[in-house]
Amino acid sequence: MSIFGNIVSAIFGGAKSAASAITGGAAATAETPAAGAPATGKPMTRAEVEAMIQKLADQSKEKNLNWRQSIVDLMKLLNLDSSLKSREQLAKELGYTGALNGSAEMNVWLHKQVMTKLAESGGVVPDSLK
Repeated sequence: MSIFGNIVSAIFGGAKSAASAITGGAAATAETPAAGAPATGKPMTRAEVEAMIQKLADQSKEKNLNWRQSIVDLMKLLNLDSSLKSREQLAKELGYTGALNGSAEMNVWLHKQVMTKLAESGGVVPDSLK
């Protein structure tokens, strides 16, 4: 499975428990998926994606992860390999054209792309990223 696929599985695989973070909190709206709903492939807002990840962060033993800004910390939160090799592979999957050297530029780009693609895909790995 792709690195992005692993990210999707780590977040949306627990959608039944994580969705309560959306419906039970201030982020609940008419557009919010029902609690316990599996990934549907329908676009979500970034706030909905962040609410699901925050639920995982709340359950994590490690409390000092800056997952909202750091791709490394996001991957650590999801118990995924955050090594440079894994981030290079993720960058290739997502179409990064810069140097694959783990620079701040690459990592910021990766985080932005992951969050955008998570929201766009609604928790389903697009065929182009499988």
